[in-house]
Amino acid sequence: MKQLSTKMDYIEILKTYKTIAIVGVSDKPQRPSFTVTKYMIQAGYNIIPINPNLDEVLGLKCYPSLLELPEVVKQQVEVVNIFRKPQDVPPVVDEAIAIGAKAVWMQLGITNEAAAEKARNANLAVVENHCIAVDHQNHLLNA
Repeated sequence: MKQLSTKMDYIEILKTYKTIAIVGVSDKPQRPSFTVTKYMIQAGYNIIPINPNLDEVLGLKCYPSLLELPEVVKQQVEVVNIFRKPQDVPPVVDEAIAIGAKAVWMQLGITNEAAAEKARNANLAVVENHCIAVDHQNHLLNA
């Protein structure tokens, strides 16, 4: 896979990367993280759920953290999609950097400029305050 700029836009991320770890996923159908996870699975992405309080989401094994993924799975993670409060983003970004992810994507309503800058400095692409499912629907399905 080609090396991408840390300034690559969200459409390019969605077109280029197909394996997404979803940090803060919920097993409750009414939660946005559940509906986004379900949508991205149906859209053909390889999803890796991350939540220390769950064993499984949508039939997929759930892992406690990015650092606790099996080595072979860590190497597959391209995008880390974050469903956490803004103040909880920095440790997730640290883990994304540690496992060699290519991008961090903070969901709609989530920004953390210090964490975003740290990710950019580690050559990760960064998206803040965007819903990955909405952007997929608006820019790839209707392209």
